[in-house]
Amino acid sequence: MRFISAVLALPIAATLAAQGSYQITHTYEIGGNGGWDYLVPDPSTHRVYIGRSDRVMVVDETTGKLVGEVRGINGAHGTAVVDKLGRGFATSGQDSSIVMFDLESFQPLGKIHAAEDADAIIYDPASNRVFSFNGDANSSTVVDPVAGKLVTNIPLGGKPEYGVSAGDGKVYVNLTDKAEVVEIDAKTLAVTRRWPTTGCRNPVAMAIDTQHERLFSGCRSGVMAVSDYRAGKVVATLPIGTGVDGTGFDPASGDAFASCVDGTLTVIHEDTPDTYHVVQTLTTMPGSRNMGLDPSMHALFLSGGKFEPQPAGTRGRPKLIPGSYVLLEVERR
Repeated sequence: MRFISAVLALPIAATLAAQGSYQITHTYEIGGNGGWDYLVPDPSTHRVYIGRSDRVMVVDETTGKLVGEVRGINGAHGTAVVDKLGRGFATSGQDSSIVMFDLESFQPLGKIHAAEDADAIIYDPASNRVFSFNGDANSSTVVDPVAGKLVTNIPLGGKPEYGVSAGDGKVYVNLTDKAEVVEIDAKTLAVTRRWPTTGCRNPVAMAIDTQHERLFSGCRSGVMAVSDYRAGKVVATLPIGTGVDGTGFDPASGDAFASCVDGTLTVIHEDTPDTYHVVQTLTTMPGSRNMGLDPSMHALFLSGGKFEPQPAGTRGRPKLIPGSYVLLEVERR
């Protein structure tokens, strides 16, 4: 089956390889107040879900138009989409909960208690379960998406950031404070392995190449660490920008991506499963550290905006100028 998939992907890969560099092809003026966090494209509907402080904005990827909003959220971060059930799940970090909502009306269907600092969230199709990653609680909350109820909380032994499903019953997540990757068995709901992200500090964002069994961890120390998740070890590190918060991998092109707060998007090509090289650094917008990839369109979506000047002698994130939020689309041309 893997061989057939690889053969079918060859014409697409050849076409993408013949194209030029990645470019910002569209800048959609979305507006709205509040900051932002994860962008989660849904390839089946070509919609992107964007965490915006007190709501999740849903935008049509092909037009840049706002389709709707999910309200009733206090500290929006990530979204998990379960298309077959017509349900979405959004983390509400400031009240330690997960909001379940309808994918058509965007109306909340219920609120599930999670744990402190509920942040990233993903759906694992192999187990038919939703996993949130709770930073301050050092745990993962598991939800039954059919019943809309809590299953359990899994202690992880460190502060999780983003994670991915391998589609085979395993879930992987970065522990940013421990510089580790942990493997969760999605059926037994236990941590089964962990390994250090050697050469990388503060791993946050994560993407996956399931064909070659590789993980891509975006690290705040300015590198991307590539792990062989069967062997449980890092096989390569590549330089990226500063302040990474989003990664992606497109299996058709063999390109991995890292979006950073310094306004850069690093493109890294997979030559072999163990060898990689940086092929491009695209200038985006300062603050555009969050990114989502729609592999069906081979398109990346990044958040951007204009910020108020940072007062002298102060630290922390600058304030977004109200109404200045934009969605950037990046494609290969």
